[in-house]
Formats: sequence, structure tokens, C-alpha cells
Amino acid sequence: MEIKKNQENYHSAEDCPITATIVVIGGKWKPPIIWLLLKGPMRFGEFSKTMPNMALKVLSKCLKELEADGIIIRKAYPEIPPRVEYSLSEKGESLREVLFLLSDWSRKNIMNQSEAAYS
Repeated sequence: MEIKKNQENYHSAEDCPITATIVVIGGKWKPPIIWLLLKGPMRFGEFSKTMPNMALKVLSKCLKELEADGIIIRKAYPEIPPRVEYSLSEKGESLREVLFLLSDWSRKNIMNQSEAAYS
């Protein structure tokens, strides 16, 4: 009887709501894309200049996934040459505070420690 009560206190890893968030906004490139969009709308070419180590195919894929998940909005202008802008949706904007908290945590707990290790 005692063992069963203790087992009821544990949850499975699938119950972790953070995992669902990481699936949507995680990876190497999605966080920087969202971070850049916190400053305002950007065009595809601006992303590629800002993140030169990112393959264009990967950038395109990440933007499509973020759009499909409702994090960003893609707005195409009927011009020649075509112009497309990406911006955060309301859902994406709701990540602002979370990203700032993660940024602060990273600066305090990761970046400063690695700087201290090299001093």
C-alpha cells in the first residue's frame, strides 16, 4: 500500500508541458529567429544576413514550421519583385517575457560562468 502511494506522486515525462513548448520553439535556429522578431518584422534576406551560418533551406523550413505553429505571420506583398515580411503573431508575442527570462537566466548562469572559466 505504501509503495502505491509513492508511485502516484510521480508523473511521466510525457506530462511535462515544457516538452511541448520545446518541440515548437526549440532547436538551433528557431529561438534566434523569434528573438530577432521581438524587435519587429523582418524580411527573408535580413534573416540570412543576420544569421550567415544558417543554410537558406533551413531558414525557409524553420519559418514555415513557426508559421504553421502560429508563432509567426508571413505577409506577402503583391509587388514586383515580391516582398515577404515575417512578424510575430499574438501567440509569438506571448513568448516575449519567457524569452527575456531565459535570456537573463542564460547570462547569469551560463555565459558569465564560461567567461569566468576563460579568465
